[in-house]
This record gives sequence, C-alpha cells and structure tokens, in this order.
Amino acid sequence: MEYKTFMLWRVGFLLVFALIEISSATLSPAGINYEVVALVAIKSNLHDPYNVLENWDITSVDPCSWRMVTCSPDGYVSALGLPSQSLSGTLSPWIGNLTNLQSVLLQNNAISGPIPAALGKLAELQTLDLSNNTFTGEIPDSLGNLRNLNYLRLNNNSLTGSCPESLSKIEGLTLVDLSYNNLSGSLQKISARTFKVIGNPLICGLKANNNCSAVFPEPLSLPPNGLKDQPGSGMKSHRVAVAFGASFGAAFSVIIMISLLVWQRHRHKKQIFFDVNDQYDPEVGLGHLRRYTFKELHAATNHFNSKNILGRGGFGIVYKGCLNDGTLVAVKRLKDYNIAGGEVQFQTEVETISLAVHRNLLRLCGFCTTENERLLVYPYMPNGSVASRLRDHTHGQPALDWARRKRIALGTARGLVYLHEQCDPKIIHRDVKAANILLDEDFEAVVGDFGLAKLLDHRDSHVTTAVRGTVGHIAPEYLSTGQSSEKTDVFGFGILLLELITGQKALDFGRAAGQKGVILDRVKKLHQEGKLGQMVDKDLKGNFDRIELEEMVQVALLCTQFNPSHRPKMSEVLRMLEGDGLAEKWEASQKVESGTPKLRSCERRYSDFIEESSLVVEAMELSGPR
Repeated sequence: MEYKTFMLWRVGFLLVFALIEISSATLSPAGINYEVVALVAIKSNLHDPYNVLENWDITSVDPCSWRMVTCSPDGYVSALGLPSQSLSGTLSPWIGNLTNLQSVLLQNNAISGPIPAALGKLAELQTLDLSNNTFTGEIPDSLGNLRNLNYLRLNNNSLTGSCPESLSKIEGLTLVDLSYNNLSGSLQKISARTFKVIGNPLICGLKANNNCSAVFPEPLSLPPNGLKDQPGSGMKSHRVAVAFGASFGAAFSVIIMISLLVWQRHRHKKQIFFDVNDQYDPEVGLGHLRRYTFKELHAATNHFNSKNILGRGGFGIVYKGCLNDGTLVAVKRLKDYNIAGGEVQFQTEVETISLAVHRNLLRLCGFCTTENERLLVYPYMPNGSVASRLRDHTHGQPALDWARRKRIALGTARGLVYLHEQCDPKIIHRDVKAANILLDEDFEAVVGDFGLAKLLDHRDSHVTTAVRGTVGHIAPEYLSTGQSSEKTDVFGFGILLLELITGQKALDFGRAAGQKGVILDRVKKLHQEGKLGQMVDKDLKGNFDRIELEEMVQVALLCTQFNPSHRPKMSEVLRMLEGDGLAEKWEASQKVESGTPKLRSCERRYSDFIEESSLVVEAMELSGPR
C-alpha cells in the first residue's frame, strides 16, 4: 500500500511539475522526459479497453520502446499510431508538446470531443488521420500552421463550422478528406491533389446524387506553383511561344506551349521520382515514407549479398540490411517488374499502402526507385516468421507455446479485419500463411506482404489464370477460376489456424505415416472421428487448452468451407476467436450439412481441387525472418 501511495504521489508530482515548466528539450535539468509526460497525459484522457497502452509508464525515461510509439534515430517521438484500437475518451492538448511528430494515426476509434488546437504546433507533422471517430466542434484554424502536412483525414466525424481558410495556405497537400461531417459555409480552394467534402449536407445539399468532392488533379511530383520552381522556365516558354506565334500563328504556338509544359513536367517528375545519379534529397518523399537511394540500400545489404537473404519467392527477394545509423531493416527487391510507364502508378500505390497502418500489419518504412529497380523497405522482425518459429525450441520448450499461438491467431485476424473492412479501398492479401505472419520482439503477430499483390496487379490483373499464392493455402474457387475475394483470405486464415494447431506445413501433415499430405483433409477426418488430440503439435507435449483447441478447430473448419459464401467474414472470425458467436455459427453450419444428405457421401477433398487445377500456381516463400 505504501509503495502504491508513493507511486501515485510521484505521478502527480511529475505531471504538476511538467505543467508548471515545459522545456523545449526532451530532458529537463531534473531528468524529466517531457515526451513521456505528454504521452502519459494523452493516455490518461483515453479509455483503453484492451490495454494496448499498458506499457506507457510515467516512471520510464524512454518512450521509444512503448507500443504504438515510433522514434526518430535521434530519439524523439516521431509517430503515434493507434488506429482501430477501440479507444474512446478525448484527445489531450498535450499532444502539441510532441513537437517532433511527423505522423498521427488515430483513425477507426471512438474518440470524441474537440480536435485540439495544439496540433497546430506540430511543425514537422506530415500525416494527420483522425477519421472515423466522433470528434465534434470546429476544425481548428491552427491546422493551417502545418506547412509540412501531406495527408489530412478528418472524414466520418461530427465536425461543424466552416472549412478553415488557413488550410488553403498549405502547399504540397496530397489528400484532404473532410467528407461526412456537418460542415457549413463557403468552400475554400484547397490546393490538394484530392479534396473531398461529400456528405456535408449544408455544403453539398441533400441530393443523394450530388457528388461535391472537389478534386484538383495537380500531379504529386509537381510543385504547387508549377513551372515557377524551374528557374527561367516561364521566360523561356514565353519567348518560344512568341517566336513560333509570329512565324506559324497562334494555334501552333499553343501546341508548342503545351509541349514544353509537358516536357518540363516530365523532366521534373523524373528528377523527383527516380534515383537519378544517386542524388538524394531527404525532403522528397511520400507522406511519412522515406525515399532511399539505391546506393544506400546497396550498401546496407552488403551489395545484396546472398548471405543476407531472408526469403525469396515469386515477388522478389528479401534481404536483411543495416542502415548507416545502425537501424536494421528488411529490403524487398521486386523482380520482373513492368517498369515501362509504371512509375506513377507504383508511386500512387506505395502511397496508398503506406496509409494502411495497424499494429498487426507490417509497416512500410520507405521505398527506392530507379529506372530498373523497385525496392521496398520494412522494419526488421527479430523473431522471424510463424513458420520458422513453429519449429524452434528454447531450452527444450517450443518457442511458440499454446498461449502464444492463440495470441498469434487473434493478432492476424485483427490485421485482416483492418485490410478487408477498414481500408478504403479494401486490400485482399491473397497469400495468408504462417510464412507471411511475422513476429515482433514481443511475439506480436504482424501480417506481411499484404501490399505486394496490389502493387503488381496493374501488370497482370487481366490474366485470371495467374494464381498467386502457395499450394495448400489457396481457396478452391481461386484454384478453379483465378478469381479472388476477401473470402479467399478467410480460407487462408483457416489453414493458418491448422498450421498453428499442428505445427506442420499445409502439405506436410501426416506424410511420415504414409497419409495424404494435405492438412485440411486430414484434420477434417480426425475431427469427424473425435480424435482432436492426434492433430495437435507433438512439441507441445500435451500443454494446451482442450476447450480452446475444439473452438479453434471449429473456426478453422468454418473458414475453409469450399463454398465461399458459407465462410464467415474476418470480423466474424475475430469475434468467434474471442468467444462470441461460435456456437451459433457452428450449429448453423452443421444444420446445412445435415440437411443435404448427399453432401457427406460425395464430399470432395481439398486435394481433389489441387490435382484438378490446370492453372499455373506459383509457390511463394517470401516471408522469412525480417
């Protein structure tokens, strides 16, 4: 009791002290970290039902190890990422004291109250996403002070008042989304590539067909002032136009003007987007992504040395790298990429994927492009992949005990729910398997490779027979038709659950005993015979929860039904794993089966689909330890 009293007194003292005197330095002479104080104040204003902020501790002197907090190489808090964490409460004005923040991602929660005007003090901020909450009040005029802002998403809240005129003063905006609020007043001219205000009746009117999204299609790589940033370009264009106008007439001069503008725009775009002559401008990037030079990544991977390979497969090769500041990264070098004409599309899709931020998704740190290369840079995952750790042992015990396996299932499900139901547009992974689920330092599941299929789709989306994935994980309808949906991911997740239960690969199960090597067929048979214990990973030595085993097997079998319309959505899968609604779903599925007498006698095996498929299937093993 005395210890608790002392700690409460200390917390109160630190907060009061910080309120009295705030320093611009991270540490005061007394050793207080003001970023810690600010983060704890933010935590105290939020309701956190799942304790995702549990390790935000006022007694800590370093917040860089805290969950959802990212720090820059010099040790300052640079990103706060708390999307889709079921948070409520209000956003504390203390966030304005995290003056080195570049990214704030709080979307898809239930945070209410006003948007703090203190956000306008974050001079380094590039991404601010408060969408899909319940914020009220007006948009702070102070947001116009965020001169480095690239992305501003305040959509799907309950904001009122007018769009601040100050936002029109921010140059270089990529996206401003104020849609689905209760804004009123006149609409400001925001110089953003995309500016959305649909769903504000007082601005857009009440007609359902009235799309009042204002889109100003300025190219992402072109400065807001166009050719003013090219020294002398305006004078040259004028002189050329006059000269040609005098000789060939006004019409031809217009053609020349347009040609010059297109050429200048292409030249400027190429200089910004491509790694030309290894010149690197650290100010040039995409939102909160860093742009790396090929030379930098070449050195980090020791010239893409084969000893640094973490994994390889259909999309490319992954290398472990060490940057100049000592940061460990995973560098994915895409292969067979369609370079011609793809630079703008690649840039746009990298930009889109970078906005998919969730604690259970692999975060994209940056990218590199040259005329012959496309590389993506991710954090290095010290505990590798689920596939690799399933076979590892520590002091004679499996690295993944039953509790960790259940936690991995839950984390993976949350990541897929975000991709399917909370991303706009939604993202289908298409290769959910143990090798693509990575493990951070706390053995938290991180879904990897979710953006690669999307990045390559523009090259071969018309080829429905180019099935991507791994045999044993691919849904039957995908094998048969080449058509994928989120239900193909649900099937893959079901196979992942069986991998976690058995500790075996999808095509390895039972081979040692001379049985058919397809995990799904074998598990179905054992389940029908009531022999669940025979399917559990022998390395667990009986240390598992038998009730949870039964539940996990049932969820896996619901996910792997051959008819995709019978499979649950990932949000339903997550609820069932958390103990809500499984009994009803399972009973309903059994009624469907018992109501079809011929189903059992002619039920197909998954191996039949594999043997009958005439499609080209690429077995991919990209996700080694990163």
